[in-house]
Amino acid sequence: MLASLSMMMSHGFKSSNQDFTFGPWRVTAAKNHIMKSKDIERLAEEINMPALPEMLFGDNILRIQHTDGYGIEFNAIDALKRVGTNEETVKVACAQEWQESRADSEHSKEVVRPYDWTYTTDYRGTLIGEGVLIKVTETTERIDMEKLKAREHIMFFDDVLLFEDELHDHGVSMISVKIRVMPTSFFLLLRFFLRVDGVLIRINDTRLYHEAGKDFMLREFSTRESKIAELKNVPAALYTDPNEIAQHLTLKLIQCEKLELPVATSVSAGEVV
Repeated sequence: MLASLSMMMSHGFKSSNQDFTFGPWRVTAAKNHIMKSKDIERLAEEINMPALPEMLFGDNILRIQHTDGYGIEFNAIDALKRVGTNEETVKVACAQEWQESRADSEHSKEVVRPYDWTYTTDYRGTLIGEGVLIKVTETTERIDMEKLKAREHIMFFDDVLLFEDELHDHGVSMISVKIRVMPTSFFLLLRFFLRVDGVLIRINDTRLYHEAGKDFMLREFSTRESKIAELKNVPAALYTDPNEIAQHLTLKLIQCEKLELPVATSVSAGEVV
């Protein structure tokens, strides 16, 4: 499937760059071609990874920027820089279990290497700005999801794929970000989805919400994960649909943050958080 997608993108894909302004904010959604092999090799060496996802959109970006210059953006390269930073023991156990379940596969030994071959990332966005930056603090305040269900005109929507890999035809690892802008607010979902066939399903979600007129955004990061053996009562057809399977996975972690703006801070521009 990836090969056909690659061919489609090389022959029929058109790059796009959308800008949408609302109040003091501008949303930029850029979609470009898959990175060239020479650029991928250079990037792999730079971030010290022996292999990178098969479909890597290094120039794709979704950015939310205030007229004062500060904001937050989401891109593939910064997402990859967060691979392998947490839960090493879980990843190693998963890799071993996967290899055992695929002992007859010619690719099993090739895929399992001393790095996170699942490309699991806890990336939550990259703060941007010159001099004035968003300040991140922990909070108990939650995004009102019921409020988001209310019917409201969507003025702008886009969905940007950052990377995808089929794990040698034994699952999928992908991360994408989508945003919708309403007259009084915007809501963003960055989702990392991992399915290792016969082993586990994992979803890392970052939700970002801002109401017009307020001096902060709310950001919620969550990890949901279940072994396939724990999902035996769930129809297998749902395994490939992140939106459907998410509600059946076990919640492992949730962290809520308030992104206060604008505020001077010692954090450097471009910090990945």
